[in-house]
Amino acid sequence: MNGMIPVRAATVMATAVLLAAGCGGPGQGEAANGTTSASATATMTSAPTAAPSASATPEPTASQETASNGSVPAALEFSARTLDGETFQGASLAGKPVVFWFWAPWCPKCMSEAPHVKAAAAQYGDVAFVGVAGLDTEAAMKEFVQRTKTENFPHLSDEKGAVWTKLGVSQQSTFVFMKPDGTTAKASGPLGKEQLDELVRALRDG
Repeated sequence: MNGMIPVRAATVMATAVLLAAGCGGPGQGEAANGTTSASATATMTSAPTAAPSASATPEPTASQETASNGSVPAALEFSARTLDGETFQGASLAGKPVVFWFWAPWCPKCMSEAPHVKAAAAQYGDVAFVGVAGLDTEAAMKEFVQRTKTENFPHLSDEKGAVWTKLGVSQQSTFVFMKPDGTTAKASGPLGKEQLDELVRALRDG
């Protein structure tokens, strides 16, 4: 009988090892099904603008957050009025590359870059351009559009700064480049023609 004790002990130990190995199974299965591990999440969160890999989905940043329906970025959950008096829904831009141009009527930088924005809006038909006017009266905003001949894309009348706040803009001239997934990048103006073209192409092709 005493000679069988080590054998039984070995059997118990082997069983325990097998059970411990089995506990790792669900975790591995979750990773295979697309659940991101904590270490992977930390890596991707540190570079939110990087393109998501095919095997994992990056954690949303503030600019990537989606609405409850899962298709409209939170930054596009706004309603505004255009200088033409039409209602504009930010959600209508969902799934498109968008260039937001934040300007003020009295801003010299905005005036100097207006021809470049107009030309880019005409050249890149697959990119939506939206002007967001603020920091002045609506009458002054309309006069600016007429003077710069930038009527070829919509301009929002944002006297109260609601859209500026929504997209985290605090000064003119600022461009916000939004990818179809809701990821955004900002650039302060004035932007020259080559600079703007380069950024719009990167947005469209990225």
